[in-house]
Amino acid sequence: MILPDYHMHSSFSIDSDTSMSELCEQAIKLGMTEIAFTDHVDIGAPLDGGFVIDFDAYMLHFLEIKEKYKKKLHVTLGVEVGLMEQVLEKSARLLNSYPFEFIIASTHVVDMLDLHAGDYCRGKTREQAYEGYLTNVLKMLTQFNDFSVCGHLDFVRRYGGYADNFFAEGEFISIIDEIFKVLIHKNKGIEINTSGYRCNLGSTLPTLWILKRFRELGGEIVTVGSDAHTTGYVGKYFEVATQMLVDAGFKYYTTFRNLQPTFVKID
Repeated sequence: MILPDYHMHSSFSIDSDTSMSELCEQAIKLGMTEIAFTDHVDIGAPLDGGFVIDFDAYMLHFLEIKEKYKKKLHVTLGVEVGLMEQVLEKSARLLNSYPFEFIIASTHVVDMLDLHAGDYCRGKTREQAYEGYLTNVLKMLTQFNDFSVCGHLDFVRRYGGYADNFFAEGEFISIIDEIFKVLIHKNKGIEINTSGYRCNLGSTLPTLWILKRFRELGGEIVTVGSDAHTTGYVGKYFEVATQMLVDAGFKYYTTFRNLQPTFVKID
């Protein structure tokens, strides 16, 4: 059994050239029965003035794809929204204007400094960068409600460039606990994002001890996503993510219908 890939970027995202059809075909080839497209919406991001998809074209093409593959693959309409304090209300209005079934809330920018470009971590010690990032994640998730799961919780690890990029077990746990308490109170979840292996981090985002902590505090909602921008990474390292769920004490993984979680037993 291979779990559904709930974090994928098609050519509707500025950083992908892969069509929805190509991603669907790869998912079917791998034996998946369900996926979610989660193309980027980063209003006001410092690079290129923000990454915002053409929603009307996105919706139209999605419906064509859903119909085309309906006998082989359940295709879920999702989106990945980048959280920035200045545009939270605008982002919420935009998301509520379309019938999304699944929304990943991610932090790609802190203090108008882009993580991907290295701007945020530049000039900061590892501790300053990581703690500041997590503090911002907590603030954004406290203020924002229109989402399903928190995306790649320790995303800052991907672009910090620090020799020691792992969160040691128990490190920053007070902030991580506060993040999880907010998520659990709001009936939201987290994802296991397998892109950490693609980015040479040697682990998923987050790592096992953080996933275990989410479960210990009462967290139940966990999706799994590759963060694929090309077909080669669809479902990549999902055997690792599946074992992590089991090791952390989860008996189910999560899918979504109309923004409501569905719990599916791990075989």
